[in-house]
Amino acid sequence: MSAAIEIRPFTPDDYPVIAMIGNACFPEYADTPEQLAHNDSIREPYIKWNNYIAEREGKAVAIASYSQQVSMYHPEKFGIDICILPEYQRRGIGSLLYHHLLKELELYSPLMIRGSAKDGWMGGAEFLTHHGFVEVMRDWESRLDLPAFDPTPYAYALERAEREGISIRPLAALASDLDRDYKLYEMDWEVTLDIPATDTRTKPTFEYFKKRNLESPDFLPEGWFIALDGEKYVGESAIWRSLVDNDLYVGTTGVLREYRRRGIAIALKIAATTFAKSQGADVLKTWNAQNNRAMLSINETLGFVKQPAWVSFEKWLREKPDSSFM
Repeated sequence: MSAAIEIRPFTPDDYPVIAMIGNACFPEYADTPEQLAHNDSIREPYIKWNNYIAEREGKAVAIASYSQQVSMYHPEKFGIDICILPEYQRRGIGSLLYHHLLKELELYSPLMIRGSAKDGWMGGAEFLTHHGFVEVMRDWESRLDLPAFDPTPYAYALERAEREGISIRPLAALASDLDRDYKLYEMDWEVTLDIPATDTRTKPTFEYFKKRNLESPDFLPEGWFIALDGEKYVGESAIWRSLVDNDLYVGTTGVLREYRRRGIAIALKIAATTFAKSQGADVLKTWNAQNNRAMLSINETLGFVKQPAWVSFEKWLREKPDSSFM
């Protein structure tokens, strides 16, 4: 590098810079500065995190961050993320930022750090492997061509659910249920416990759940579908909107254990996918762990096409304990 790279902590004025660099690295998953600011503003007080800006001759060329996950919280475990403008990659900036993050994290004596990369994309997996990270899980990304999708052949799934005594309604239609949000929170947690993860799940607070979901800029109350057995919430499939382009995303799709093998999950997915098509969107994106055969099978039935996988990595900085949570 002909000019030195300077690394500084971010300020709230940097959200447009963070969005610009992130969107340049991952244009298919673009974010707005407002969404990024919202996500940071709702972090729980005990979560440790920070962002850094790398500049070359006064120009922001890369970003780096460390953070902790509310849903897999451990006081000594951190996720890291590094993103470099494509024209500045392979110049040693990534390694410079990686070692900067390790130095900043020394204050917390981290036990383990995590990273993720899209398989074959910008050398991310190779970078993490080079720095001693080990692959622990893969998630398929799958996409559905919404203009080409025809929900008609799958009407049977909704009819079967009705015969089972299950009604499927959008969250927006349940506003008269005064306990709606709390019932959703509890059901969502039970469903989440059965989604494959790389570490022990930790339950977020109800207040955080509301801020992260029901108050998020990309929330679509008419696109979050709930399966009901009477007044009991027994399953869900949520559609989220992009704030940048015309794409939509599938959030959690799942059913309480005691209601499985009754066709409820595919009925929920049909309702959500039909809604997504009605919005005039181009693509519906979803992610599922490669060992989540049940949900992958539903996606394949509906015509979702697999993309390169997202790979989760971890690196133990101290000896790995017998228990994943000390």
